[in-house]
Amino acid sequence: MNEISQKQRAPRNRTMTLSDEDISMLKQRLIKLDKPASLNEIENKTIHQNIFEALEHLPDKFVDLVFVDPPYNLNKTFNLTSFKAMESEKYEEWLDSWVQKIIRLLKPHASIYICGDWKSSGAILNVAKKYFQIQNRITFEREKGRGAKSNWKNCSEDIWFCTLSDDYHFDVEAVKMKRKVIAPYKDENGKPKDWEDNGDGKYRITHPSNVWTDIAIPFWSMPENTDHPTQKPEKLVAKIILASSRPNDVVFDPFLGSGTTSVVAHKLGRKYVGIDIDELYCCLAEKRLENARQNKIIQGYSDGVFWERNTLNEQMNGNGKKDQEKSGNLFNSKLL
Repeated sequence: MNEISQKQRAPRNRTMTLSDEDISMLKQRLIKLDKPASLNEIENKTIHQNIFEALEHLPDKFVDLVFVDPPYNLNKTFNLTSFKAMESEKYEEWLDSWVQKIIRLLKPHASIYICGDWKSSGAILNVAKKYFQIQNRITFEREKGRGAKSNWKNCSEDIWFCTLSDDYHFDVEAVKMKRKVIAPYKDENGKPKDWEDNGDGKYRITHPSNVWTDIAIPFWSMPENTDHPTQKPEKLVAKIILASSRPNDVVFDPFLGSGTTSVVAHKLGRKYVGIDIDELYCCLAEKRLENARQNKIIQGYSDGVFWERNTLNEQMNGNGKKDQEKSGNLFNSKLL
């Protein structure tokens, strides 16, 4: 029996697990590449393979958006594989070794998002600026993590937003946020000024910034949670996919992990290609994709806007379950 399914879980723990039967079935869906592949052969597939082997066989210019969450420059164990921290210069060389191979895969208007922490962010910038136009750096609050007695608690991560050129797609209307109004001012006629009240509270729709404080890292009571140690939230990836791709575009993730990028791409009507070296995580991705075909909920995203954390409970007033189903959020709002 695999290690993930052997873990003892609390009765209300909703973490996705895999049985041996799951793995036996799901691994049949995984592919490996040993010769040049066409887009039709890899579209909406999970590639179980070393990144350097797989990249050699992928077609030219098929990717519209890259989301990549590589191992940070830390000692970290990922199921059967481990990543060892190295000198910053060596980590930069490692990043460069695969980033340069991705260039060939990109369409001229492609966007690239690369995740990192404070230790790896400088190396990411140095490599990214060699090949891409740097458009921005997003910083998001990551609540998980242990406190420190002699340092500030590390609870933020960066995402570098890059493009292949200055001709790229960005849909700001698709990623606006719904925020509670703290000071609901009215104009001289007594009408709400830049906010509205539809019976579910006072809110305003705001433009997105490069500081994200509305992201909850998946944990045990969230159905999207897995045992992957660095899983990114679906809400985070949804913002990027909606902003920087169009329906039916191809979203590519060369370090797929437990499959969040592919899952969110599918939920939002995009095509996906993902690579990961670990068979167990690839199977987790396929199980999540199977569920996503039945349930396209993205927690915290409703009616075309991203709700500020802890505000979707306002939607439940009045119509209750009906509003929850409309919003695509069946979970306790405190998890947002």
